[in-house]
Amino acid sequence: MQLSNLYVIIIEPSKVQRHIIMDQLHLIGVTQIEEFDSAEPALERMQQITPDLVLSAMHLPGISGTDLVAEMRRQAALEMVTFILVSSETHYRYLEPIRQAGAIAILPKPFTADDLATALRSTLEYLADSEDEGESEEYEHLRVLIVDDSAMALRYVRQMLDGLGIGTIDTAGDGSEALDLLEKGHSYDLIITDYNMPNVDGKELTEHIRQYGDQPTIPILMLTSEQNESRLAAVQSAGVSAICNKPFSYGTVKSLIEQLINERDI
Repeated sequence: MQLSNLYVIIIEPSKVQRHIIMDQLHLIGVTQIEEFDSAEPALERMQQITPDLVLSAMHLPGISGTDLVAEMRRQAALEMVTFILVSSETHYRYLEPIRQAGAIAILPKPFTADDLATALRSTLEYLADSEDEGESEEYEHLRVLIVDDSAMALRYVRQMLDGLGIGTIDTAGDGSEALDLLEKGHSYDLIITDYNMPNVDGKELTEHIRQYGDQPTIPILMLTSEQNESRLAAVQSAGVSAICNKPFSYGTVKSLIEQLINERDI
């Protein structure tokens, strides 16, 4: 798929901001664009034709950008549509649900052309892998465990693994469920886990695997929205193989997954 083939919906109450975003999209080759000043009519339009990408502000009349992405993820036809938040918002309460919903990027206002281009390249790669789902045979023998208390994040990461052609994908809602699977004899080639989870978090899960598990050397990729540097340092000390921040570039996570799997095979 080319940028010119992308169908993009912009949701932004400011006419000036909408035009800025549209101009930036036009400059990099995106031409199929519809614009809305609120979420409700945009959602109605999405029922008629599914977009490839939604770019939305956070603060909208009626429902917010957070409510919008939550509603999209509840609908089967829209749950995997790529979503980019364009906002100067920095409050954790607003941004965390967006991160957990599998946003492909959060762009600041104003954003640079490079920021937008990077997010769109990630979108194209994600869409290409989704269309080619299951065609790759390179990783069909692999078993991967995804651990996250967000059902939306689980679905999003699973879609990435499906695009890679991973043969077996198990999921767990927190570290405790993951440990149950491991203690029952399930073996994996890779574990992808969130950090902040109830019961047993990602750090505790990693520590247990490294110290007491039957697979102490299994690669562990942590996807997290945690911003506290001391906590992230503690996670690294616990023995994770790699850390990737939410929201994450699809291409970055895909490369990390491939790297960790290939390093284990060496």
